[in-house]
Amino acid sequence: MEKVIEAYRQWRFHNTAFFLLSMALFLWLVKETSLVIQVVSLMGNLEYIGAFVAGIFFVSTFTVAPSAVILFHIAEQLNPLLVALSAGAGGVIGDFLIFRFFRDHIFEEIRPIFMKLGGNALSRIISTPYFAWFLPVLGAIIIASPFPDEIGIGLMGISRMKNWQFLALVFVLDTLGVFFVVTLARSL
Repeated sequence: MEKVIEAYRQWRFHNTAFFLLSMALFLWLVKETSLVIQVVSLMGNLEYIGAFVAGIFFVSTFTVAPSAVILFHIAEQLNPLLVALSAGAGGVIGDFLIFRFFRDHIFEEIRPIFMKLGGNALSRIISTPYFAWFLPVLGAIIIASPFPDEIGIGLMGISRMKNWQFLALVFVLDTLGVFFVVTLARSL
């Protein structure tokens, strides 16, 4: 067993494989178990703490739907602005975990593939002054939208954005995005 674990760690794409396997496991849990329904009802009972935890999961493709349901139910009973602030703070944690994982692990693993597919030319284009501001702005628009944040985080990860800049920006964007969703849901 130790040899298998060591071989996995030495494998070039072990972080990418872990990421894909975790997404497949989550999809299986959603489809085959009632665990997600139980978590949704538990988080709804925790009020602002539930909003904070739901905010952590609101940023991912695979957890945005149950998180949005939790936030909607919490915002029906509590102040939508405070729910958005709590969820925005949670969203910062979720986004930062994704940001660091992509920047520190996934991008390094796929760099050789990127370079074989014309990476030098793309790197020169991305390094131009036009893209220096365009990638973070496009990433910010994606993060602020109700869509999951992975693509926006990836674009910000490609840019040379500092951690503190990323954290401040995603707090504002996540809070606005959650506020928009809960306000829209309450008005329907």
